[in-house]
Amino acid sequence: MTSPEAKGKERIQVGLVFSTSGPYRAISQEMQNGAMLALSEINADPSFDFAIEPVIQDPGGELSSYSAICKKLLRDKQLKHVVGLYTSSSRKEVIPVFEKYDGLLWYPSHYEGFEHCNNVIYTGAAPNQHIVPLISHMLRHFGNHAYCVGSNYIWGWESNRIIRECVMAHPDPTFLERYVPVGSVDVREIVKEIVATRPSYVFSSLIGVSSKSFMRAMHAARLEHPDMTCEALPVCSHTLSEPELAKFTADEAAGHIASSVYFQSKPGLRNDAFISGYKERYGASSVTSADAEAAYNTCHLLALSLYKARTQNLDAVKAALYGIRFDAPQGPIRIDPENNHCFMTPLLGVSNREGQFEISHAARRPARPDPYLVDFDVASLSSDQYLDLFMPKLYSSYRVGQRVIQ
Repeated sequence: MTSPEAKGKERIQVGLVFSTSGPYRAISQEMQNGAMLALSEINADPSFDFAIEPVIQDPGGELSSYSAICKKLLRDKQLKHVVGLYTSSSRKEVIPVFEKYDGLLWYPSHYEGFEHCNNVIYTGAAPNQHIVPLISHMLRHFGNHAYCVGSNYIWGWESNRIIRECVMAHPDPTFLERYVPVGSVDVREIVKEIVATRPSYVFSSLIGVSSKSFMRAMHAARLEHPDMTCEALPVCSHTLSEPELAKFTADEAAGHIASSVYFQSKPGLRNDAFISGYKERYGASSVTSADAEAAYNTCHLLALSLYKARTQNLDAVKAALYGIRFDAPQGPIRIDPENNHCFMTPLLGVSNREGQFEISHAARRPARPDPYLVDFDVASLSSDQYLDLFMPKLYSSYRVGQRVIQ
């Protein structure tokens, strides 16, 4: 971790808390990879007169371990800043610890919103940046008959609640939702029900091994039912990412609709450099993801804030952070001082046989984070006006399987 350039610099310890073992280990490993790449760049940068030393902790996906680990970092080791966590249940578990011991959690995960804490910096996408654009697209192009499947914790519950409210605000809706325990791969009955009910689309908020098992089971069902193609009954998701697609066959990977604020296919020199650095560090076959990019951005924002503040004091660091604009691989980002969430540019993409996403839509500019969803009209989500204003097309048409969307 220590580069030659970092020797002799002041060392600032920062916690890195990711469950690189357990049911969502693959996603957490991506996040830790992004964080470590950023720290290597920061520590090699001569413009920083300090080096960040990571104190790495692995809770193993056990909810009961998160509070104890964060208490050890903040109380015993006297750290002020922690980057990490993936699930919303773990975040809510540790917030009282950060409030009690006056620490700052830098949370690099897209999430369901409806939260604001002065001791948390939310550097992942808020619901208006990844849930709302996706359901708007599905309502406009595929209809009002939604089937939602999610991991059985707050992320799945709240994501599906938002989807439910959007769908039920439109004429003649049908809505089904089912949940899978975190870490479970038993999705047989759910897929059977999807085959029987034939919704307009399936919205997945599954995570980890549950998502992988579900996507494979859906592909197997499509082989048994040739009319149930991706264009006829698509799976859409705000969690599906490139590392997950890389584990599928070409046929399994293709034809799924995803929303995110980052895809590896995003054009730009800054993203090219990020991809190159990631592959150099983690192997030529590795792929980047929104999770890795969010953790990468978070560490850079932290370092820039520490440098500008010249102290680890939380109020000073946050004041410094609010004035920073960072050129991230996804594009320019900044933190909204009113809610500690991040301005980001929503994207929609369709997965292809190469395990990448072909970007179909992008917002004109970074969207202001709206964690409580107070600034949009549910009834307008399926209208042309909403997409024309917020998600203009990059191309005149694009394909979902063999279906062309104009």
